Amino acid sequence: MKTFIVHIGILLIKLIGHLPFWAIYFLSDIFYLLVRLIGYRKEVIFRNLRNAFPEKSEKEISEIAKKFYKHLCDLFFETFKVHAISNNEMAKRMKFHNTELLDKFYDEGKDVIIILGHYGNWEWVPFVNGHIKALGTQVYHPLRNKPYDKFLLNIRSKWGTLNFPMKTCFRDMLKLRRDKQHFIIGMIADQSPAKNKIQYYTKFFNQEVPVLLGAEKMAVKTNSPVAFLRVDKVKRGYYEATFELLVEHPKECEEFEITKTHTQHLENIIKQKPEYWLWSHDRWKHKK
Repeated sequence: MKTFIVHIGILLIKLIGHLPFWAIYFLSDIFYLLVRLIGYRKEVIFRNLRNAFPEKSEKEISEIAKKFYKHLCDLFFETFKVHAISNNEMAKRMKFHNTELLDKFYDEGKDVIIILGHYGNWEWVPFVNGHIKALGTQVYHPLRNKPYDKFLLNIRSKWGTLNFPMKTCFRDMLKLRRDKQHFIIGMIADQSPAKNKIQYYTKFFNQEVPVLLGAEKMAVKTNSPVAFLRVDKVKRGYYEATFELLVEHPKECEEFEITKTHTQHLENIIKQKPEYWLWSHDRWKHKK
């Protein structure tokens, strides 16, 4: 029965994906009212915002939370839309800047580690394939719900992106190198490590936070340049993603330098428009 319900849910998502954008955002507006009424993860969101911005008033915190809820609802429905959106439509709505940086490293025979945060719309990022010379790949956490995991992987693979499970990503990366296939590999680095896998803490919005070291370890072992992909929301349904070089020679860096650099970089971006970061994620649940 549970599997049947999941498949009905996936079918509904596919049907929603075929709706025009005006209808998608009409549904998002309705969903927003329900989410606010229910108070989805309200305690976590407001606690995170208060701790991150102690200088802001309650009115300012509430305004950020309101904008965040609206963006979160849009993000849900924009992800549904990936299933049916055309390349021409996506090209109007998702622009990439400074891809020349990646092509330069491709010409030099180098692969690139791309750091992202849960900021803007990360589910539209795989559209970068077709805009760069290298093969786009990304690391993901498999979901326990197998049918939904398969559906989400199909969405994320739509434009030819390869998806590597976290446990095997380094092995998968080495296989591509053996096959002489140059690539970029995207890693969302603002997730909480499992408590028993915490190795390092750093400052993030005035608080000590555990940080995943996978991107740094991978970059140092392979001496691959590290870039940050900043995804800005221009307006509803339109984004611009910019590649920004963080480190060109990782082996020359001190331990944890790369991790501290990309964490601080993300914080600086979030401060400019905080409503576009995933505040519902309990980023500080593991205290030092």
